[in-house]
Amino acid sequence: MKPDFKRLDHIQICIPKGKEDVAKNFYIGTLGLKEIPKPEYLKANGGFWLEIADIQLHIGVEQVIHQSKRHPAFEVGNLEKAKVYLKKNDVKIKEDRPLPGYNRCSIFDPFGNRIELLGKLP
Repeated sequence: MKPDFKRLDHIQICIPKGKEDVAKNFYIGTLGLKEIPKPEYLKANGGFWLEIADIQLHIGVEQVIHQSKRHPAFEVGNLEKAKVYLKKNDVKIKEDRPLPGYNRCSIFDPFGNRIELLGKLP
């Protein structure tokens, strides 16, 4: 029997070891995400967990970070207002070509992780 997929539970993005404070400043301070408890037995691995909409964003640590095209994409309520806010907070933004029904851009965390933002067209 094929898996009966229900929903996306979480996404993990990796940062360099020892950079949790920089990551928290970006994800919690700038983006306004809420930190949620990480299970005690996983805390020794470093990193932290966040809540974003109805899924979780796990920030893990790695020794070596490789740039990649891999990325999560999140729909936002007002893409243009989000971009104004992010620019004011010195977040790197790359304009992307629209997708059917959406305008979009990519933002980058302090470690080069790409996060796509989608704004639904009227």
